[in-house]
Amino acid sequence: MIIDSHTHIFPKSISENRSHYFGGEPAFRLLYESPKSKTADAETLIESMDLNGVDVSVVFGFPWKNPDTCRKHNDYILKTVAEYPKRIIGLCCADMYEKGAYDEIKRCLDAGLSGVGEIAFYQSGIGPDALELLHPVMALCRSRDMPLMIHTNEPIGHFYPGKTPVSLGQIYSVAQTFPENKIILAHWGGGIFFYSLMKKEVRQTLQNVFFDTAASPFLYDSKIYRIAVETAGVEKVLLGTDFPLIKPDRYYKEMEVAGLTENEKIRICGGNAAALFKLSE
Repeated sequence: MIIDSHTHIFPKSISENRSHYFGGEPAFRLLYESPKSKTADAETLIESMDLNGVDVSVVFGFPWKNPDTCRKHNDYILKTVAEYPKRIIGLCCADMYEKGAYDEIKRCLDAGLSGVGEIAFYQSGIGPDALELLHPVMALCRSRDMPLMIHTNEPIGHFYPGKTPVSLGQIYSVAQTFPENKIILAHWGGGIFFYSLMKKEVRQTLQNVFFDTAASPFLYDSKIYRIAVETAGVEKVLLGTDFPLIKPDRYYKEMEVAGLTENEKIRICGGNAAALFKLSE
């Protein structure tokens, strides 16, 4: 089974009228103002899954500041899960700085979504105030044994839209603050798994943390797969394509180039996510 753990879908009413949603949404404008920025609806995702041999996709919306837009997008995720229950796993997304974020997340989990994400702090980084905002949501996820995905990125190197002012220390503080939560760090966790090589503390701190591969072909050499397996452990890596950004076959090819074994590819491409989202049940 192949599971894509990181995909984005939008209702057509948003993707076909992007400029209408730029006002008061600086992060959305930053990421999607360019005509080259791709968006896709649920049907397009299913078509891509069929073409690329993907059995199940984990989908989510966007951390909107406008509560009505946030609810509209999450309702679209709920609708998609209902229409494709065997193909789609839905996560609830919200802007943690908005007053009603917790209530919206609880509403969506009560309605049948399987976790929270992709939570992003595009303009602030993950400082103490962000950690404080995460506490009630993390408690909710712990009580339901559901994962929470956080947008992370490498703190050095070239700039690109969506690269946040986050530090490795801030990323590490998430795992330290919420050690019992199952946390998915998007985009390889900004490379923090490299520090699993340290003899003290780090491996234990990251024991419940997973790393997805979203956007990897744009960011890292294919060697990262072998390095991640050897440092973090194969059980911690989740295939994520960042659909519709990059097609799955580029990830498959990079795993081949990295020299992963068949068993390692099976774990990364679906086995780990199946266990995390309890699909075996």
